[in-house]
Amino acid sequence: MAGFRTDPIESPIAVTILTATDKYIARLVAVPMLVVFVIAASLLMLDKMLRLFDFVATEGGPVSIVFKMLANLLPEYASLAIPLGLMLGILLAFRRLATSSELDVMRALGLSYNRLLRVPYMYAVGLALLNLLIVSYLQPLSRYYYEQLSFDLQSGALGASIKVGEFTTLKGRTALRVETSRDEGRNLQGIFARIASEKGQILSISAREGRFFASKENPDTVILRLNDGQIVQDGPELKSPRVLTFATHDLPIDLPKIEQFRRRGDKDREYFLPELLKIGWSKDSSVAARNQSLASLNFRLVEVAMMFLLPLLAVALAVPPKRSTSALGVFVSVVMVVAYHKVNEYGQDVSSLGRIDPGLALWGPFVLFAALIAWLYWRLAYVPGGQPLGGLETLFAKASSVVKRMMASRRLAPPASAARAGEAASGV
Repeated sequence: MAGFRTDPIESPIAVTILTATDKYIARLVAVPMLVVFVIAASLLMLDKMLRLFDFVATEGGPVSIVFKMLANLLPEYASLAIPLGLMLGILLAFRRLATSSELDVMRALGLSYNRLLRVPYMYAVGLALLNLLIVSYLQPLSRYYYEQLSFDLQSGALGASIKVGEFTTLKGRTALRVETSRDEGRNLQGIFARIASEKGQILSISAREGRFFASKENPDTVILRLNDGQIVQDGPELKSPRVLTFATHDLPIDLPKIEQFRRRGDKDREYFLPELLKIGWSKDSSVAARNQSLASLNFRLVEVAMMFLLPLLAVALAVPPKRSTSALGVFVSVVMVVAYHKVNEYGQDVSSLGRIDPGLALWGPFVLFAALIAWLYWRLAYVPGGQPLGGLETLFAKASSVVKRMMASRRLAPPASAARAGEAASGV
C-alpha cells in the first residue's frame, strides 16, 4: 500500500466528480442570475419609460424617440442589475443546495466552501470585467447620447417643434396650428397658418391636409404642401379681404436655427475612466473639477470591486439554520447591497463637494462592508455549527409568533358593539 494516494482531489474519479459538480453549480447559478438580471433591468426601464412617454408627449416628439432614449439608458441600468443578478443567482443556487441536503452531501465528500466557490468566482470575475467595461466606456457614451436626444427633442431638431392642437410660432412671423398628426408627423390634417408681413399684410391659410418636404434649393427651408384649402389675404391696402381656393399650394417655411449640442464632458459621468484620472491628477484643473473627477472615478471602481465580495455574501446568507426553510437571507442580502449602494452615492456626492477625501468617503465603507462579509463567511465556513443569521432567525421567529398571537386574539375577541349589547342585556 506504500505510495498509494487516497486524496480524492488527486484521483481521476474525484476530478470527474468535481467537474460534474462545477457544471451542476454553474447551471444552478446561471438560471436565477439571468432571470433576476432581466427582471431588475425591466423594472428600471419600465419606471423610466412612463416618464419618458410623458416627456416626449409634452414636447410633441415621435414615439420612436422613447425607445432610442431607453436604449441609451440600458448600460446604466445594466451596471446596477448585474451585481444584483450575480448575488441573487449564487444565493438562490446555494439555498437550493442547502434546503435539499445536497450541500451536506458535498461537504461530507470533503468539498469545502472555498472549493465550492470556484464557479461563483468565475462568474464574478467575468461579470466584474464586463461591468468595468460598461462603467468605463459604454455608460459615459450612452449617457451623452441620451442627453443629446433630450436636447434635440426640446430644441425641435427631431421635428418636435410643432405641437398638435396648439399654435406654434415659427420664423418669419408665421403661426401654425395642426389638428391631428399621423405617421410620426409626416401626414398633417386640419392645418391653419397665419403669416404676417412687415407691410402689415396678413395671410390666413387653411387646408384639409398637408405634408412636409425638404427643399433642394435651400436646406434651411422646408416646403409644407397643402391640399384642399383656401387663402384669405387682408391688409391696410385692401378694401376687402381676398379669398383664394386651391387644390394644392406649397408654403415655404424657414427653419429656426437650432443650437448645436455641447461636446461630451460637460458632466463628470460622461468622462471615461482614463479621462477622470487625468483630470483628477492634473494641476491645471480646478479644485472643483478634481474633486468631482476623483469622486466619480472612485465610485465606479468601488462598485466594481464590490462584486468580488458578493459570492462570499451570497453563500453566507444562503444557508439557513438546520430544519429551517426561511428566506430571510434573501431579504437581508438585498437590503445590504442596496444600502451599500446608497452609501456610495452619498459618499460620491459629499466628496465631489470637497467636504471629504474621495478615498475615505468611498473606500472606507468598502473596507467595513468587506470586514462584515468576511466575518459572516468565516462563521459559516470555519465555525462548527456557526450560522451567520442564527440570531436574526431567532428574532424573526419570535416576532412572527408575537404577531400571530396578536392576530389570533383579535379574531377570537368579540366586537365592541356585541360586548356592549351583552352588557345591556344582562343589565335588563
